Amino acid sequence: MHRKPAVIAALAAAIVVLAPGAAAVAAPAEPSYTVVPYTGVNVRKLPTSESAYLATLTAGRSYQAYCWTHGQTVTDNGYTNDVWIAFADGYSSAVYFKGDEYAGLPASAEC
Repeated sequence: MHRKPAVIAALAAAIVVLAPGAAAVAAPAEPSYTVVPYTGVNVRKLPTSESAYLATLTAGRSYQAYCWTHGQTVTDNGYTNDVWIAFADGYSSAVYFKGDEYAGLPASAEC
């Protein structure tokens, strides 16, 4: 089953910085997975670093992700990957999360 992210404000309590005008609504009723960034990581509107900035996640904190998708290939800190983790209404490169190439999400959790 393919899932689409809903609204990023479901992460509002855990996100350090929200873009101006971000709206708050309930999280989607879908399975979620806990992910932990090992460094501060930006959340983008689309799975590419050129997409609109939405928020910054804090290193070491836990966040709820819904699925993963392929996007822009990112190389940083010795890792290269095109997997992006989907949150309520945005994406972050899996390169910045603890775990495997899917940031600990199951391979079957593709969006």
